[in-house]
Amino acid sequence: MQNDKKLPQWRSLMFVPAINERFVESAVRQEADALQIDLEDSIAPDQKESARERVGPIADRFKQHGYGVIVRVNRPWRMLVRDLEACVRPSVDAVCLPKVPDSGHVRAASEVLAELEAAAGMTVGHTRIIAMVEDPEGLENMARIAGADPRLCGLIVGAEDLALSMRMAVDDDGLYVPSVLAVAAARRANIVPIGFVGSVADFADVAAFRRRIRRARRLGFDAAFCVHPSQVSIINEEFAPSAEEVEHARGLLQEFEKQTANGKAAFRYKDRMVDLPVVQQARALLGRHEAIETMVRRRRS
Repeated sequence: MQNDKKLPQWRSLMFVPAINERFVESAVRQEADALQIDLEDSIAPDQKESARERVGPIADRFKQHGYGVIVRVNRPWRMLVRDLEACVRPSVDAVCLPKVPDSGHVRAASEVLAELEAAAGMTVGHTRIIAMVEDPEGLENMARIAGADPRLCGLIVGAEDLALSMRMAVDDDGLYVPSVLAVAAARRANIVPIGFVGSVADFADVAAFRRRIRRARRLGFDAAFCVHPSQVSIINEEFAPSAEEVEHARGLLQEFEKQTANGKAAFRYKDRMVDLPVVQQARALLGRHEAIETMVRRRRS
């Protein structure tokens, strides 16, 4: 399997119901980094086959407009296999597996994807996987899920379903620990931690949503799902380094070069002591900034 673990730099991943043409039309006018075609919760049981048939044309259209393309598939295996058959094509970058219970589920899905890619003459490993943890079993196995397969590129806690299965409220008290554990599991496996502490359905209070995303970045998240266009710009802004942060990081690295030339490994910069971990943080921030800028330029070109 070819997979160099180069991770996508997506910040905003916006759901688009596969059967709603109005939403499909609207999606290509948004600034989301990736569009996620939904075959699961937003699709009624009697419309699953119709939605599945639309994946190819919609994915091709989204890719032509420069978006990252994801498809959220269904959990039951008989539906999942048919969904994966519809998803394996060059325009689909990743599938999102809901309600992942354990690492074996991920590996089995990966095996099906490999067979489909080989049959289609595609590079085996092309189709990445985002895993959704949404019940106590998945929560218990989260670290193993995150490292289950080279296709994994992201991990997210599904707040609503997790709260339902845990019989807890969808609030900060219940979701904080699962969210932090998700960040730890994702970082250990070198994949993208996706999400925030809260429900993706809470978008009416724009100021409150911005505070949630700002907090998510402080906790270590890099991206988030969104269900409404009003969430996109907030997610993009808050998960990208600000102009002030970029300027500070560049200045710090310039000072680091001067200090190390004089034999100093630690020094003071703008009233803060700097050593190697701080320098590495600055380098990572600039790397993230440059990767996002490159992604945005490519999509708009």
